[in-house]
Amino acid sequence: MPHFAYRGRNDRGELVRGTVEGADSGAIADQLQKSGVSPLDITVATGPAADSSDGWWARLSIERVRLEDLVLFSRQAHTLLRSGVPILRTFSGLQESATNAGLAAVLQDIRVSLDAGRELNVAMRRHPRVFSQFYVSMVRVGEMTGRLEQVFLLLFNHLEFEKEIKDRVSQALNYPMFVVAVMGIALVIVNLFVIPAFAKMFAGRAELPLMTLVLLGFSAFMVDYWVSLLAGTVGGVLAFTYWVKSSAGRYAWDRFKLRIPIGGKIVLKATLARFARAMSLALRSGVPMVQSMAVVAQTVDNAYISQRIGQMRAGVERGESVYRTAMTAGVFTPVVLQMIAVGEESGELKDLLSEVADMYQKEIEYDLKNLSAQIEPVLVIFLGILVLILALGVFLPIWDLGSVGRGR
Repeated sequence: MPHFAYRGRNDRGELVRGTVEGADSGAIADQLQKSGVSPLDITVATGPAADSSDGWWARLSIERVRLEDLVLFSRQAHTLLRSGVPILRTFSGLQESATNAGLAAVLQDIRVSLDAGRELNVAMRRHPRVFSQFYVSMVRVGEMTGRLEQVFLLLFNHLEFEKEIKDRVSQALNYPMFVVAVMGIALVIVNLFVIPAFAKMFAGRAELPLMTLVLLGFSAFMVDYWVSLLAGTVGGVLAFTYWVKSSAGRYAWDRFKLRIPIGGKIVLKATLARFARAMSLALRSGVPMVQSMAVVAQTVDNAYISQRIGQMRAGVERGESVYRTAMTAGVFTPVVLQMIAVGEESGELKDLLSEVADMYQKEIEYDLKNLSAQIEPVLVIFLGILVLILALGVFLPIWDLGSVGRGR
């Protein structure tokens, strides 16, 4: 069916816009009136995201839906549905109370889709940037089993766990990244402004220490070719970004991140904790094992681990046990493998996977507390070497000049 872009006013007289799917403009008008919107203008659009009355700037400048907004939405949806509020009234209330303009627009579109007779998971699938495939699949299971309010609670707990992990990792990396950035800026300033001033002082000397010659040569190179260096840096960043977006580049980069000293093990544990939590949630919601692995593989946010989970899914499809496929994957610790084996044998795999996620989370918290203590010595050593090189290169010739003066 074709899509139509509309403008109208809601019950409070506010101007609303959106895009809906329908047989003709008359059917669209009926849908809008049933949802409490008085249509002002209905035109044919090219797709769900196309709105002839909204320019490209409006579509680009719309507020992005953050993880915090989705966590709050999941909790509110669970509370309203558990209280017996009909689903249409639930999404109408959530739209009116939403503080994020992007989420409000999404909820409005979902409400119109529900009013048109679509299932909730189908309406959510129209917004892949907001609702992941895992989220939509869980909602679909909730609709099929009649446990939608419980699924929203499980999704709330899962997203809150995701947010906590991301916040802790970001908080732990703020200080090291700040120090590295300051050191880089200081290095550029020294080479562009400080060392050239000393170069004029040493210009008349026939012999200079090797360290001084290296510093003067590097500084002269930066002064003469700073435009090329800047362009090369920007080009390198853009090329790296383009490479990471490719499937091969994303796989290689995600695999490399797991091998980074100190930080790699934290990334691995966070990824596996996300997998265990999502897998436990899917199994607890009644999703079959193979389908759970297929969906969860796309939620771990790491192409390398996702490929390993895909291998596990293929092994389970062939009739192998989860323990054997997990052992073949080569990413789980022996303790976790033992817990998976016990859970599979006792039929409590979903509960033990939840315990695996909790265990990984505790290990991540411990590692993050010690992260600064592990990185600080490396930064201090690097900074000390940098200061030593600058001191030897700049002050050795001055010291030689002083010695010659005293000798005279």
